[in-house]
Amino acid sequence: MTHVQDLDTPVLVVDLDIMERNLTRVQDYCNLHGLKLRPHTKTHKSIEVAQRQLGLGAVGLTVAKTSEAEALLGAGARDMLVAYPVIGEQKARRLASIAAMTRLTVAIDSLFGAQQLSAAAEAAGTRLGFLVEIDVGLGRVGVTPEGAVELTLEAMKLPNLDWRGINFYPGHIKSQDAEKLAALAVLLEQIRMGFAAAGLNPEIVSGGSTPALFHSHELPGLTEIRPGTYVFNDLNTVASGACTLEDCAASVLVTVISTARPGHMIVDGGSKTFSSDKLSSGGPGHGRLVQAPGAYFQKMNEEHGFVDLTNAERTFAVGEKVSIIPNHICVVVNLHEYVYGVRGDVVEEAWRVDARGKLQ
Repeated sequence: MTHVQDLDTPVLVVDLDIMERNLTRVQDYCNLHGLKLRPHTKTHKSIEVAQRQLGLGAVGLTVAKTSEAEALLGAGARDMLVAYPVIGEQKARRLASIAAMTRLTVAIDSLFGAQQLSAAAEAAGTRLGFLVEIDVGLGRVGVTPEGAVELTLEAMKLPNLDWRGINFYPGHIKSQDAEKLAALAVLLEQIRMGFAAAGLNPEIVSGGSTPALFHSHELPGLTEIRPGTYVFNDLNTVASGACTLEDCAASVLVTVISTARPGHMIVDGGSKTFSSDKLSSGGPGHGRLVQAPGAYFQKMNEEHGFVDLTNAERTFAVGEKVSIIPNHICVVVNLHEYVYGVRGDVVEEAWRVDARGKLQ
């Protein structure tokens, strides 16, 4: 039997009870409101966790990159969405090959991207579904609401492509942003009316995010949601109001390697362990020290974490192991090869981060 404190550090640890509760809560919410759940694998990047999500009732998986789609095929999903405007002939050819193994849909926001996908699918003798991505306020990717119908009609003319609907990402909206949520609901209804006027009825209206997850049922016409971070949660999710600290399943176990400087300590995890992501709320620090919330994880070098103990509730000794909840868990997972699942203080399982470093 291996205990948490037996693990070599730095190491990514997940509380299985909390993770399982998070997974069940969101699937239950979707079932209650008649929404399909297509979780984004960008957070866990793992076949093991994807299979748990599918087993609970998820209709398929969401990925961002072509290489992620390839890596997650092992989860056995019969339906997969690449929620990213894939550009590049090599990537298009790889997606066309994947389409022979699972029902594959790709988000587009340009005719150029659609043409590349069409050519690749035609050459491979497969068919690709597509969703037209619409910018609903984040200002990242997606056509304007006014341009969505035109792009849809043009892309529908291309061979070996099947239009399946629309998608959007409301990443600018948090759980407490009632006015923004109401404005999004109005915008989605306007978009729906625009498609209806053109004689188009989208099979899929795909949206959702973890910060606004539990308001998804308030958006008219939404058929599925694609949250990712909810599986583990992090300090950014807490700051958004979408969860509490008790819902944070993942933490990084590190070892105190130096207390030579009075009032401070150094741990063996830096930017190569935690990433340099700041809190989305603008707050200070790089994570929360579970054993002493008053401690301040103030800065990092590549392999060193600097912790100010001025307001810490206790002192620490060299060799002691402590847990830190990170600001942004998605990036942290991508930095680690394995995740260790624990129940209580016992390590029950370990799984590989299958899509680690899959950036193409």
